[in-house]
Amino acid sequence: MDTALQHRASPEPMTAPAPWGRVRRSRHVADRALKIICTLFTVLGAFVLGWILLMLLVEGIGGLSPAVFTETTPGPGSQGGGIANAIVGSLILTVLGIVVATPIGVLAGTYLAEYGKNSKLAEVIRFVNDILLAAPSILIGLFVYMLMVQPMGGYSGWAGGVALAIIAVPVIVRTTEDMLRLVPGSLREAGAALGAPMSTVIIKISWKAARAGMVTGVLLATARIAGETAPLLFTALNNNFWFNPNLMGGVANLPVMIYQFALSPYENWRELAWAGALIITMSILALSVVARLLLRKDKVR
Repeated sequence: MDTALQHRASPEPMTAPAPWGRVRRSRHVADRALKIICTLFTVLGAFVLGWILLMLLVEGIGGLSPAVFTETTPGPGSQGGGIANAIVGSLILTVLGIVVATPIGVLAGTYLAEYGKNSKLAEVIRFVNDILLAAPSILIGLFVYMLMVQPMGGYSGWAGGVALAIIAVPVIVRTTEDMLRLVPGSLREAGAALGAPMSTVIIKISWKAARAGMVTGVLLATARIAGETAPLLFTALNNNFWFNPNLMGGVANLPVMIYQFALSPYENWRELAWAGALIITMSILALSVVARLLLRKDKVR
C-alpha cells in the first residue's frame, strides 16, 4: 500500500526538450523561411523610412533660411517670403487643442481606471473612445465644420482647436487609463487606511505615481495632432497673413500650407513646403523622443 502511494506521489520525470537537430526538417525550413521574410520586410521598411527622411533633410535644409522664420507666406507669383505666420498659427492651434483635450482626457481616463472600471458606463466610454481613435480625421473636421464653422459664419482658429482636441482626447484617455492601472493597488489601500478620501488618494498617490506616463500620453497626443491637415481644411483653413487676435477667419498653419504649397507651380512655394515639412517632422520627432524617455524613466522607477 505504501509502495503504491509513493509511486502515485512521485512526480513525473521532466522530458528534456528535443534538440534542434531532431526537429522535423519541414519545421526547420519553415522557421528559417519566416525569419528571412521578417528580416527582409524589416530592412525594406527601414530603407523606405530612411529614404523619406534623407530626401526630407536634403530638400528641407535647402529651403531653410532666416526669412523662413521671420516673413509671412508669399502670394502667388511673388518671390521670397517665409512661413512665420504658419509656424505661429500651428503652435496656437496645437496648444489650443491640447489645452482643451488634456483635462477631458485625464479626467475620463481617471474615471475609467479608478471609478468606472468594469461598469456598463465604462464599457460604453471605452467603446466610443476606440471608435474615435480609429475615426478618419477628415470626418472629425467635417463634424466640427457643421458644429461650429457654419453657425459662426466662417472659418476660425477656435474651430480648428476643437477639431484637434477631439482627435487628441482618445489618445490621452487611453494612456491615462493604462498608466493608472499600472499603479499597485496596495498604494491606494495605504492611502485609504490613513483615512484619505478617494479623491485625495487619486490626486496625491495615483496621479503622482503615474505622472510620467500621463505626461507621455499628452506628448504623444500633441505629436498626433501637430501634423493633421484634413480637419484644418474644414475648420481653420489657411491664409497668407497674420491671423486676427480673436482667431476668427482663416488661420495660417503648417499642415495646410505644406499641402497647398507642395501642389503649386511656383518654385519658392515648393521650397517653403519642404522647409515646413522638415520643421514639423523634427518637432514631432522631438516630442516622440521626449515621450519615450519619460516612459522609460517611469518603467525604471
